[in-house]
Amino acid sequence: MSDGIDHGQFAEGRHVNYWKLDRALERELRRIYTDDEFEWAESRLSEFGEIVGHTIADNADYIDDHGPELEPYDKHGEVQNRVRYPAEQLENERLAYEMGIVSDSFEAPPGREEPMPLSHNLAMQYLLCYADPGFDCPVAMTAGAALVLEKFDDGDLAGYYEGLTSRTYADLLEGAMFLTEKQGGSDVGANETRAEWDQDEECWRLYGEKWFCSNIDAEGTLALARTEDAPEGTQGLSMFLVPHADPDEAGDGPYTKGDRLEDGPLAPDEVNDQLYRRLKDKLGTIAVPTGEVEFTGAKAHLVGEEENGFKQMTEMLNVERLSNAAASCGIIGRVLLESKIYAANREAFGETIDQYPLMRADLVDMAVDHEAAMAYTFEAARLLSERERAERGADSAEGDTDAEDTYRLMRLLVPIAKARTARMAVDTASYGMEIHGGNGYVNDFVTNRLLRDAQVLPIWEGTENILSLDVLRALEREDAHEPLFEAIEDRLETVSHPALADAAETVEAEYHDLAGALAMLAGADGEYAQLSAKRLAHYVFDVFTGALLLKEAQTKLDDGNGRMALVARRFVATELETPDARGIASGDRFALEAFEPIVRGASVDPETLSEPMAADD
Repeated sequence: MSDGIDHGQFAEGRHVNYWKLDRALERELRRIYTDDEFEWAESRLSEFGEIVGHTIADNADYIDDHGPELEPYDKHGEVQNRVRYPAEQLENERLAYEMGIVSDSFEAPPGREEPMPLSHNLAMQYLLCYADPGFDCPVAMTAGAALVLEKFDDGDLAGYYEGLTSRTYADLLEGAMFLTEKQGGSDVGANETRAEWDQDEECWRLYGEKWFCSNIDAEGTLALARTEDAPEGTQGLSMFLVPHADPDEAGDGPYTKGDRLEDGPLAPDEVNDQLYRRLKDKLGTIAVPTGEVEFTGAKAHLVGEEENGFKQMTEMLNVERLSNAAASCGIIGRVLLESKIYAANREAFGETIDQYPLMRADLVDMAVDHEAAMAYTFEAARLLSERERAERGADSAEGDTDAEDTYRLMRLLVPIAKARTARMAVDTASYGMEIHGGNGYVNDFVTNRLLRDAQVLPIWEGTENILSLDVLRALEREDAHEPLFEAIEDRLETVSHPALADAAETVEAEYHDLAGALAMLAGADGEYAQLSAKRLAHYVFDVFTGALLLKEAQTKLDDGNGRMALVARRFVATELETPDARGIASGDRFALEAFEPIVRGASVDPETLSEPMAADD
């Protein structure tokens, strides 16, 4: 149809406006933003999509080949902890932060009286990850660190909060979280870094090693450490903010990006007492320098109360895990765009390859996966935003049932969002490389980098096994199944169009089976529950996403467009139905008939949904 996108007009998925080409993002934000939020954000997201699609995307490819380099010592052998960045990376930083990628969700941006929801930060991260998921890691940690200070600082670290949420690059502090230790890994309670009070200097000092430190030279790093006589395990951990520069030598206020640009590398006596030993030689995400840090008495600021660090870290993890999911969705979106463009231009045997049935089926299913990942991730983002806005607002009352249900549902959905979308990103990036053939395997083409960047997403912020166990905790400790069931039922109740009837019946049947499975697991022994945890996480994703897509399809049908009905039906058929003979004998020609609307975004007359759609010849 005429309102679809002709991907053959593009040479590749760059030098374009990612916002304008991503109708799934626009749809989700129209759904979860208020009208005034979307009205304010639309032009700014379009501007950011243009910047990412041109300057940031070009810079990202250069950075992948010429990434940050560590110079731990100066020529006299004194510790300087200098990370040297290419100018292209500094330009990307300035462009993203000054567009408000972090600040707009914490401080009222120009033209507004209050901050945007945290979902806006995630939407901008999503667009950024079309170009550089590696750079998105510091952005996500900056937002996470800002949230921790907003929630738990008593005002002593106001200067750091102001820097983390600055819209002016010269005043900016980037954040980081140094969590992983060699002996601990996912077992955070095994962390051995210790904090000692220096009576003479009247400050805390940290001693110990951190093994996997992304954004190693952040101006404001959060780290967990154990104070003297603190208990073992997670309950004995406290949260500290560790400045990059010695705070007593930094002058007035925290050390900022502007200080770095104006004054150059720190002098050895200005370096906080820590050693950046080396940068990891990573497969991907080259833009973020990841290394090993040895604390040798680094001065640090206690954040909030002692022995509250693990709780504070979990608050940051909610943001980080959704940032991971947004990054996964961004990679899926970029790979899908590159694949659509390549298939519309590449000729084989006298036809562009997007005319062949197998390629059409692949592109349809990649597009449906993208729509599903977006719907689930931004629903979780909506819940996170509602929860944080309620906590910020004066009208949030302790014991509010709606607020409690929002938290419990968010608590369940977030780890699943991270786990499922990360795996989808790896699979999609791998197949996108295959679509491009030999070129896709070569470093000159972006699919090579996207696969390398995607591969860390199942690892960052908890592996799939760790996240699946977290799902069990949310169900066992917080009865998160209750708001989950209510949310699924509410969405299914909105579905009334005949074109959705079969899919809705399938989702409802699977919902009841899911409820039965949860009831069985509640009475099972712990070992069996753990054995089933990963399957359960995927099951929740499939049923909940099916209900989400059906509701969105109903809304669009009410507006006169049946495209989302096709998306919802395909997702349900693929993820929740088990066809006889694996569907081979069904005669199903869906991928051919629905190619135009699903892949190119063309509108669909709802009246045609009960009839076979004519496939393009």
